[in-house]
Amino acid sequence: MSEQYRDAGVDIEAGYQAVNQIRTHVKRTMRKEVIGGLGGFGAAFDLSKLNMKSPVLVSGTDGVGTKLKLAIDHDRHTTIGIDAVAMCVNDILTTGAEPLYFLDYIAVNRVVPKHIADIVEGVATGCEAAGCALIGGETAEMGDMYGHGEYDIAGFSVGAVEKTKYIDGSHAKPGDRIIGLPSSGIHSNGYSLVRKWLDNYSVDVEDDLDGTPIIDLLMAPTRIYVKSVLKVIDRIDVKAMSHITGGGFIENIPRAFPADVGIDIDVSGVKVPKVIEWLISLGEMDRNEAYNVFNMGIGFILCVDPEDVDETLEILQSAGESPELIGQVTEGSGLKIHGY
Repeated sequence: MSEQYRDAGVDIEAGYQAVNQIRTHVKRTMRKEVIGGLGGFGAAFDLSKLNMKSPVLVSGTDGVGTKLKLAIDHDRHTTIGIDAVAMCVNDILTTGAEPLYFLDYIAVNRVVPKHIADIVEGVATGCEAAGCALIGGETAEMGDMYGHGEYDIAGFSVGAVEKTKYIDGSHAKPGDRIIGLPSSGIHSNGYSLVRKWLDNYSVDVEDDLDGTPIIDLLMAPTRIYVKSVLKVIDRIDVKAMSHITGGGFIENIPRAFPADVGIDIDVSGVKVPKVIEWLISLGEMDRNEAYNVFNMGIGFILCVDPEDVDETLEILQSAGESPELIGQVTEGSGLKIHGY
């Protein structure tokens, strides 16, 4: 052990202990295409074992924003890793890609092996939900950069899709239908505003909201839609998909479609999570603005031909989803939301 390095703020021995504690979590995410194991200088994945003739690689990277502040302040570390995975894999899923592997980067004030293990436990749980392997990562101890107990986490994921099945929204046409999949709550966006409201209105997050502690609702992890959506893609010609993250409906839905079509969204049948309704009321937010900040109960959308709607809904329901037909592609341009 380097005593001088430890005195400078880096405990190599604690880092070794953290790696040993996360091995079990990493092991449960493995896929047959992974070459080698944890601890190498590079992580390897054998694409030749995929059942694809012309695989297109799709990659995504993201973090979880200031939701981390709540996790740190309230010692909630076991689900934040799920959020990190979800933000990456749901994004690459919109192209039709199957997530293959994931790497994480965790930067901390000081390595506490138990805390690192808790964070990676969540990452592994997210990877299992997405069917991708956690094949590598990095833990950086940077006491001069982060305050006591503080850390940051970012993720990077790679997926693959057959070139002929790559989805970019270009085939969407007027008359196509839009199906929404429910969110579990706020997911991982809007927390700078949420935290401002909590502070401005002196909210005690340990109080209950309809029988559930507010902090539990705020920390509910982002849903991962991979396995249910891949079942649809396997049988249906999906035209476009969108992950509803920062920017809500107003920013994210149009991104999935050509500029020369319109999108008509009817949210009258969508159940907005109670924590989002409570926050909108707390902050006295205009409903239209809320659709530009929060997911408003829909975390992912798919666009399909009208003739495929019934089968798509059936596949999703069989996969455990509660899909909702929320709109259609129209002539013209722009997004219209009504029914709220």
